[in-house]
Amino acid sequence: MEIICKNLENKKIHYPEGTRLSEIAADLNIQLKYPIIGALVNNKARELDYRIFNPKILQFIDVTHIVGYQMYLRSLSFILYKAVKDLYPQATLKISHSISGGKFCEVENTGGVVNGELSLKLTKRMQEIVEADIPFKRSEILTKDAIEIYTNNNLPDKKLLFSFRTLLYTSVYQLDDAINYYYGYLVPSTSYINIFNLSPFHNGLLLQGPSRFNPQKTSGINAQSKLFQIFQEHKKWVNILGVSYVGDINNAIMNHQIPNFIKISEALHEKKIGSIADQINERKEVKVVLVSGPSSSGKTTFSKRLSVHLEIFGHKPVLLSVDNYFVDREQTPKDENGNYDFECLESLDLKLFNEQLLQLLNGEEIKVPTFDFTQGKKEYLGNTLKLKNNSILIVEGIHCLNPKLTEKIDDSLKYKIFVSALTQVSIDSQNPIPTTDNRLIRRMVRDSRYRGYSALDTLRRWHSVRKGENKWIFPFQENADIMFNSALLAELGILKQYAEPILREVPESEPEYAEAVRLMKFLSYFKIISEKDIPPTSILREFFGGSSFRY
Repeated sequence: MEIICKNLENKKIHYPEGTRLSEIAADLNIQLKYPIIGALVNNKARELDYRIFNPKILQFIDVTHIVGYQMYLRSLSFILYKAVKDLYPQATLKISHSISGGKFCEVENTGGVVNGELSLKLTKRMQEIVEADIPFKRSEILTKDAIEIYTNNNLPDKKLLFSFRTLLYTSVYQLDDAINYYYGYLVPSTSYINIFNLSPFHNGLLLQGPSRFNPQKTSGINAQSKLFQIFQEHKKWVNILGVSYVGDINNAIMNHQIPNFIKISEALHEKKIGSIADQINERKEVKVVLVSGPSSSGKTTFSKRLSVHLEIFGHKPVLLSVDNYFVDREQTPKDENGNYDFECLESLDLKLFNEQLLQLLNGEEIKVPTFDFTQGKKEYLGNTLKLKNNSILIVEGIHCLNPKLTEKIDDSLKYKIFVSALTQVSIDSQNPIPTTDNRLIRRMVRDSRYRGYSALDTLRRWHSVRKGENKWIFPFQENADIMFNSALLAELGILKQYAEPILREVPESEPEYAEAVRLMKFLSYFKIISEKDIPPTSILREFFGGSSFRY
C-alpha cells in the first residue's frame, strides 16, 4: 500500500497490508516535540494500534494537537476511574464540567474520607498505575454484549445510553480489570500520562492534565467561585428533573416527557432573568447594564428578554451593540500570523465608544454608527439615540466585562452580566459534554442558516474564536455581578437535525474533517427532539429560527 506521511513533507512510502500505525511511526523514525500518542488517517483520528489496509494519508500527532490533547485527557480520566475502583470498590466517580483548567470530579461512597486525604490517596494510586505502563485495550463487540458488560460492572448510565444505540457493534475499553467507555480514542498505555494534578476543589476534586501548549506542566488553579456557583445551581435543576445523562433524556423522549421538561427549562430561564431584573431595579444608581459572554452564548436574546422584564418596573431599556464600534478594516490589529484579529479589544474604536457613552449618560443625543462587515467600515445611516430619565442602557458584546471597554464610566453606574451555555447534562458519569461543543454546534447551525457559512467555514474559524475567548473574555468573567447559564436540556436533540446534514458536507480532504467526525459521533447519542414545544422567546430560537424577537 502507498502511504503518504504529512510529517515527512508528504513523502510516499509502501507498506504491507495490515501494518500498524505504531510500526510505521517507528520505521519512519517520526520525531515530534513530545511523544506520539495517535494519528490522523485521512484526517480521521485513530489509535496507534490501528492497522492500515488501503492507501492512506497519515499525520502522527502529540499532545499539542487538539485531537492528541483530547486523547490524553480521556486516558487520564480512565486512570482516575481505575484508581477509585482500586481503592474504593463501592464508590462512584462523576467527572463533570470544565473549570479552573481542569475537570470537576465527585467521588461518592468513600466511607467519609475527606477530599484532602482522598486526593492524596488517589494521586498515589494513579502514579502507580502510570508507572506500571498498563495498556488501554479497546474491543469492538456487539452492542447487546456491551450492555450486558455494563450491567455486570454496575454502570447503569452506560447501560441506559447504549440501550438507545442502533449500531450493531460498539467499543469497550479495558484498563487491567477496569471496564469503561469513551466516545473518543485513548493513548496506547498509562505511561504516556505522566503530567497531571488531582487536588481538593470546593466540595469535590479538580483533575488537571497538562497545558496543551506547555505540556510539561499543569496550569495553576483559579477558584472561579462565581462560575462554580452557577454550575452547582444548574446541577440541582437537572437532578430535580432526573436527567443528568444523555440516556436519561432519550428515556424521557420515549416516555413523552420532553414537552414538560422544555416548559420547566424555559420557566427556570424566565425566573432567573426576572431575578436579575429585580436586582438591577433595586440598585437605583444603575444606568448601564453590560452583557458579556463567549460566541453563541445567546447574549442577544438574553438582552432582549431582560429588557422586557425591566419594562415591568417602568424602565425604558435601550439596547446598544458593541459590534457597531469596530475600527475600519485597515486599522484592525493583526495576529502573529498576519491575519486580522477581530477578537482583540483594540479592534474596537474605544475612544468613540466611551465618548458616546458619556454623551448618552449626560442626556445628549448621539449618532449611532452601523458597522458594515462586508466593506469593513463604520457607516452613519441616520440612527440616533437618546436616553430618557427612566432609560437603562443595555450594552451587549464580548468585551463588556473588560474594565478598559468602559473605563470612562463610573463603576457604580454599571451592572455586569456574564452569559454562557454551561452544559450540565453529561453523556454518562465519566464523559462530560464540553460547553464549547454546545456553543460550536449552536454557531454552526446559525452560521449555516443565516450567515451563508458552511460547517467547514465555522470549524476553520473556531480555533481563532476560542483563542480570542481565552485571552479576552474568560479572564474577566469573574468581574460579573451575576452569571446566567443559557444552556437548555433539550437543545442538542433539537439542533442535531440541523447540524448533522451540514457536518456531513465537510470534505474528508480537509483537516477539519476529524472534528466533524467527532461531532457527528457525539450527536449520534441523542435522539431527535421536535422544536415545536420551544417558545418563540427562547434563547435557542436565536440559532435555528422562529424567534419573536428581531435581530
